[in-house]
Amino acid sequence: MRGNDNTMSSELLIKNGRVIDPANGVDKKCDLLIVDEKIVEVGEETQNLKLKTQNYETVIDAAGKLVVPGLIDIHVHFREPGDEEEETIASGSMAAVAAGFTSVVCMPNTNPVIESETDIEYIHRKARQTRKTHVYTMGAITKGLQGVELAEMGFMAEAGAVGFTDDGRGVQDPAVMLRALKYAAMFDVFIAQHCQDDAIAGEGVMNSGYYSTILGLPGLDPLAEEAMLWRDIQLIKKTNVRYHAQHISTAGSVELIRQAKKDSLPITCEVTPHHLLLTEECCAEYDTNYKVNPPLRSAKDVEALKQAIADGLIDALATDHAPHLQSERELEFLTAPFGIASLECALALYVKALIEPGILDWPGLIRLMTEKPAKIIGVDKGALGKGKQADVTIIDPNAEYKIDVNTFHSKSRNCPYHGWKVKGKVEKTIVGGEIRFEA
Repeated sequence: MRGNDNTMSSELLIKNGRVIDPANGVDKKCDLLIVDEKIVEVGEETQNLKLKTQNYETVIDAAGKLVVPGLIDIHVHFREPGDEEEETIASGSMAAVAAGFTSVVCMPNTNPVIESETDIEYIHRKARQTRKTHVYTMGAITKGLQGVELAEMGFMAEAGAVGFTDDGRGVQDPAVMLRALKYAAMFDVFIAQHCQDDAIAGEGVMNSGYYSTILGLPGLDPLAEEAMLWRDIQLIKKTNVRYHAQHISTAGSVELIRQAKKDSLPITCEVTPHHLLLTEECCAEYDTNYKVNPPLRSAKDVEALKQAIADGLIDALATDHAPHLQSERELEFLTAPFGIASLECALALYVKALIEPGILDWPGLIRLMTEKPAKIIGVDKGALGKGKQADVTIIDPNAEYKIDVNTFHSKSRNCPYHGWKVKGKVEKTIVGGEIRFEA
């Protein structure tokens, strides 16, 4: 097929798949036609499309598969610049497309910190060179993540930062956080917060309670998360600025979010796979693969998060992909870094946590991994409508496999799910009309 300028156009037909597009209320067997970078037709049968099947350059038979908008992860750590031995934008992007993610959002707590327009442009340039997934980035709220002086939020917003966070640290000073919210309103971006009051958290390395006591490890009280979230909600009441609570982990946080949403405050939140599947008891063998921040909580907290998802309180499922070197993981529990590398098995983990127990169906899961995350970061993604950029993920919902960290495209292997039997596998990832990954 030739375009109007006599240049060759690429054509891709995905036929016979179950198309799930929550943004447009679609859940049915139909075909998807992509020309160049755009979706040009969504039809119930191939015959409804403009050309016959045999005339297409590429045809994918997706019978028995799910055809969904490209998955979006709004919380990843790709470690570049500064810690490229753990992950790079290139290796992280490859891991992302292998996991079905066509868009990811990098956190700014790199070394050096992402705190200027030049830093934002660097991330975007490296991502364009990689040509795998769309890479967005957030800028730091404060210079050096020190919580004292605001970073150059305006310049970073102009350079394409989708939001601001000091992820890894909470902004401790309420006056600084109030100024940040007011600045965010000026540039129509959102503020995301790692909710943790350091005065309460102290030197905690796991959830405070029975297990921290018997293991002799400093506990990190749930109140540290809940106190900062409560404080920030008061600031949102004053400013009415968009606010996103990152990786909430406690039953108390759920109730604070519930009330804030009842009060119609512009607040959103995310949860991670590990806070839905693992509990503090996993730390009993001092395995540092289970050391995360916020820490793994109690079974009661896990159930509260799942109920919140069932109730529609949670706005996004995010991995908080945090790769680390094996040598760091071999340190004792007290000194090992926080974080789990779970990007490449995220979809199957959400299936295990949410679909298999009947908490969500497939459209519900896809909504929290496409449409709603796209709205949070304010990008025109997460849908399969006509004219949209063709970011598409094809999933085999019945494929069973064992998670093998040695097959990860990520540079790091700090993942506690090695050997788990899971269901739901990404078959193909299409970004901008190009097949960027095939299983």
